[in-house]
Amino acid sequence: MKVRDVVLVHGWGFSAAVWNDLTRRLSPRFRAHIPDLPGYGATPACSPYTLDAVADAVARTAPRRCHVIGWSLGGEVALAWARRAPRQVQRLALIGTTPCFTRRPGWPCATNSEELQAFGRALAEDRAGTLARFVGAQVKGDARARRFSGAQQGAIGKNVSDTVLAAGLTVLSRTDLRGKLFRVPQPALVLHGAHDRIVPPAAGRRLAMLLPAARFSLLRSCAHAPFLSRPAQVAKMLRAFFDE
Repeated sequence: MKVRDVVLVHGWGFSAAVWNDLTRRLSPRFRAHIPDLPGYGATPACSPYTLDAVADAVARTAPRRCHVIGWSLGGEVALAWARRAPRQVQRLALIGTTPCFTRRPGWPCATNSEELQAFGRALAEDRAGTLARFVGAQVKGDARARRFSGAQQGAIGKNVSDTVLAAGLTVLSRTDLRGKLFRVPQPALVLHGAHDRIVPPAAGRRLAMLLPAARFSLLRSCAHAPFLSRPAQVAKMLRAFFDE
């Protein structure tokens, strides 16, 4: 049995530990690599802290050929990586991902920039409370929220500075990948929770439509982290996609 390399890229505010359950379910057919984003854990921050710089930093630690799973901000990193290194990234799985996090002309399925700025101010004033509320917003509406909210709390990035968290919010506020998605030719699977309060499901649908070779799958009882609430189902979908 051929073992394939898969890199899992976590989202804003979380450590790579958020992937622990899913990586166990992907083993032994897939060799999982779960790097911390720059500035998280023991991984040094990059400067400037831009989406492309973060993507390049992750790419440098990854296998020469690999599949990539990205969640939320990690999905945007995965898209930038796939565009910049098409020979390295073979297939993409994008979970709770949007090409444009903030609302812009022609892009209503997003967060108001004022709301994101208010979140940044709250984070600076009360980091612990704001991150706890952020986790609460991620699990709200999920049928299994009580079963996995503790896992998310445990995966909140503790060894990450306020500066890096703020830089990540800036990346989210400035990134608009819509005009670059035609340059991401890899087969892609876009997974989205129907009750996602962080990234509207319509954003995932539009992402799949804008990518040259993508398909969309809606997980009806899930919110922003379906790989935590429905890990067996998501792992099965990922195995089937990467085995094609």
